[in-house]
Amino acid sequence: MFKYEIIIYWSNEDGVFVAEVPELPGCLAHGPSQDVAFAQANEAIQLWLDTAREFSDPIPEPKGHRLMLA
Repeated sequence: MFKYEIIIYWSNEDGVFVAEVPELPGCLAHGPSQDVAFAQANEAIQLWLDTAREFSDPIPEPKGHRLMLA
């Protein structure tokens, strides 16, 4: 289990639940249910982290609290 915040919302345009990981730029997933979107997001996080490690890119530490978006 990862400690990054995952925001899940319904997209009328796409007809799916979208799961975004704001602390990891470009990391998002989707699915027909919230549970599937969450599971896909966890896979996306793992892939994001693996890719960052492969290219020696910095990996942000999870903030550990709810992000405030404006």
